[in-house]
Amino acid sequence: MFFAQEGFTYRNFLMDMIAIFAFVVWFWLLIVIYGDLFRRHDISGWGKALWVLALVLTSYLGIFAYLITQGRGMAERNAEQAQRARDELRHIVGFSVADEITKLDQLKKSGSITDAEYGRLRTKLVS
Repeated sequence: MFFAQEGFTYRNFLMDMIAIFAFVVWFWLLIVIYGDLFRRHDISGWGKALWVLALVLTSYLGIFAYLITQGRGMAERNAEQAQRARDELRHIVGFSVADEITKLDQLKKSGSITDAEYGRLRTKLVS
């Protein structure tokens, strides 16, 4: 039974939406994996070339293999990159936790914030 012979039906529409969703997920996963792969410094150029070849030739199987074997490392590298970006931004902007706590103290003394808000914001800054 071919879907094309039936014309425009709900089943054909649903199958088209599933196919488009699967393609978007596949493309997004490729972008994420290639981004992680090319940012890595612990793998050689040959290793990267082999992963690229595996991802191109095996499509979803290569994506699943990379996620299974490198998933934990991907999460750690993303967390490290986010922390480096935050630290760099704090360094450039001049954000200092001590300065922010001083500002909070001034707001508390002026009555702009309550003791509960002060405690919550100070805890957020310190952590």
